[in-house]
Order: sequence, then C-alpha cells, then structure tokens
Amino acid sequence: MKYILTSAFIAGAALLLAGCGNKVSTHSDPDLKVSSVTTSTSTEKTSPSSSSNAVTTTTSTTTTAVTTTTVPQPPADLILKGMDTVEVYTELTLDEFITDKNVELSEGSALLNTADPGEYQVDIKYISNGNEFTEKLTYNVADTTPPLLLNSGWNPYHVAGKDFDLSNYVGFADNYDRNVSLTYTGDIDPNTLGNYPLHAIATDSSGNSTEWDVTISVVNSVPVPPDDRTRVPFSDFAAAYGGEGRRLGLDISAWQTDVDFNALKNAGCDFVIMRAGYCYGDPKTDDYFFQNLERARAAGMDYSIYFYFTDNNEEEVREHARWLADVLGGEPVDLPIAFDWEDFGTFQQFGMNIKDLNDLYAAFRDELSKYGYDTMLYSSRNFLRDFWTEKTKSLGPVWLAHYVDETNYDGDYYIWQQSSCGRIDGIAGDVDMNVLYE
Repeated sequence: MKYILTSAFIAGAALLLAGCGNKVSTHSDPDLKVSSVTTSTSTEKTSPSSSSNAVTTTTSTTTTAVTTTTVPQPPADLILKGMDTVEVYTELTLDEFITDKNVELSEGSALLNTADPGEYQVDIKYISNGNEFTEKLTYNVADTTPPLLLNSGWNPYHVAGKDFDLSNYVGFADNYDRNVSLTYTGDIDPNTLGNYPLHAIATDSSGNSTEWDVTISVVNSVPVPPDDRTRVPFSDFAAAYGGEGRRLGLDISAWQTDVDFNALKNAGCDFVIMRAGYCYGDPKTDDYFFQNLERARAAGMDYSIYFYFTDNNEEEVREHARWLADVLGGEPVDLPIAFDWEDFGTFQQFGMNIKDLNDLYAAFRDELSKYGYDTMLYSSRNFLRDFWTEKTKSLGPVWLAHYVDETNYDGDYYIWQQSSCGRIDGIAGDVDMNVLYE
C-alpha cells in the first residue's frame, strides 16, 4: 500500500525535526511526490575517567531522506494535427493522416478507421523525451465520391413488348453505397419501335451523382453486329510477341471443343490456361475441363486454370475456391489460378460496392493459399485502371486483357491476353492468345 503524505503532515514533521537541529525543505512543485521518509538516530556516552570528572557526550544525529518521483508531462509546445476529413474506405496510415507534428509517432503504420461516414476519435501515441504519451484527435469520414460509370449503354437495344428497366442496359458502381438510385429524364415507349434519348442519373446515399446520356433503341429483335475482326495465325503472333523472357500460350474453355494438345505444343504453344468452371448459383465444371486436363498432362504442357465468378459474397467465393482445390485433387499447377469476374455491365444488380468485389478477390486468394495454390487477377485494362484498387493488384500477379497491338496499360502485369482471334493447329476456330513475361 502506498501513502501520500499531505503538505500539512510534512510541514509538521519539518517543525519537529527542526527542534532536533535539522532542517527540511518543502517544495510546492506539483510534479514531486514524497514516497518515503527515513530517520536514523545514534547516541554515544563516555563514562568519567580516572583523571577527569568531565563527561563527554556525543549528541544524537537524526538523518531524514525524502525520495521524490517525477511524473512525465507531455510537451507544452506539442504540435500534433491530423486531417479534418478523409474519404470513406481510404487506406490511410496514422503517419499519412497526421499533417503537422513535432514529435515521433509510436504506431505510425497503423491504419486509420475509415469504415463508415461519421465523426471519429483516434488515440495518437507519440514519444517525447523518451516517454510515451497519447493525444486524442477528432476527424470526419465522408463519402464525396460519385458513382463510377461502368457501362453507359453498350448494347442499348430493347425488344418491343417487354418491360423496360434502364438498369438492364447500363452499369455503375459506388465506392461506398451498395444500392445506388438510378433515375432518368426523357420518355420511352417500350412497345413502339424507335430511338429514345434519355438522360440517366445515378445517385448514391450521400447525394453524389453521375449523369450521362443514353439512347435506347426499341427493336423487334436485337441485331447481331458483323464480325469483321482479323484472324491472327499463331505463327504471326509468335513472330510479333515472342522473344527472350517471354512465353506464348492460350486460354481455352468449352468454346474450344476438342483440343489436340500435342498439336498445340508442336505449333509452339508453351502453356494453356483452362476454364475449370463457372457459377450462376452452384458451381459447374466446364464441359471439356477434365478432358483438357488429362490431355495437357499427357502432352507434358504447362497449364493452369481459371474460374468464372458471379459471386457477391465472401462465403460463396471461399466455397468455390475450395471446390477448385477439390477439382484439382491436390495436383500442382504450373501457373497461378485466375480469378475471373466480368459482369460489370450491370454491376449494380449484384448489391455490392467497389470495395466488396476487391475484398472477394482477397478472400479467394486467401482460401486457395491454404491448399498451396497461388492466384492471379484477370481483368481488362479499363477495369484494372478504374475499378480494382492498387492494394488488390499488389496481392499477386495480374493477367491483363487488352486487344491491341501495343498495350498502354501502365500497371504491372504478368500475362497479357493480346488477342481473342487467334488461330492455331489443334483448335477449330478462334482462341485467346497470351504473352507471359518471365
């Protein structure tokens, strides 16, 4: 048990001790606390000697020790200021949050809470003169970002007689809101053929909006655009994009029905990425997957797999990742397994925000890592640039889809899907052609 002596007690003790020939100084410093008082007394007497009647007496001596402890105080000139407002879901360390300081932060790499809009307080721990202190700072989290337009009306054909819902023809996503409101101005008669110009407005729960124009064509049947794409022989593709540090390969699915892997290998194909399955509810194995898997192994060709996702929650993604591991039966693959999510055309109908889908890829990667498999993210240039976050893209390799002679995507990528119009011995019809950078 500790006892703190009051100032009255100390003063009284000082007067008593003064009467014994000692002085004790008292202090009014609030940072000083008396922790102990120690007193020692000694007395020596000398008996009369035979040659003298004098008596020699040594007076008693009392020593009092006062031990004090200094309580560290924060610096009087402390400068520690943070941002007033940060954007919702922004990944911000405390070092990045602090805008001005004259002390060192103890936990500067910790992340600021930006999970939801509102006012927050954060404890900032810092070091001053070798001691750690804590300062509370208040900040606001706000959603100031308008919805991201993903599809302004790629295929704006409405079949006459059907109910009209603009959400079926456009796509958008919000950084925070999962239920963005879609309205439009202009008139459309879904039963009468013709072109109907509309002005669309997507508004999130914070009042941020994105507006654009779209013309809906009411038709009897959706026209099929002419296929005037140029077909590219694999030999020409190899001549243009092969070379040191590069490998050339294909990705295939049920669209390529009866693949001859020995013919592919003889034509110079180095690897194949096969669709293992897809899901619109329950997962379904690709019709030719097991045949392709057996033939790829028999031909001694490097291979991996991808899965086409339509999931909108982590539980389903993890379940399908486990399904993939089970389909492989523990057998290794030569390249990372690809996460393929492509339904951006009507993204809002999945009830997700941008962060949600980024989190789904992270969950997929985490689940497959438990089985010893690496993963990669497949997406097109535009969505890699505008939708997928830098954190997500840094989790693993990126498989870029961009059908141009020379890509201008400035991010890192491991594989480039350069064409969907390849032709090669061993496959009847078109096939995707890829460059892998070693």
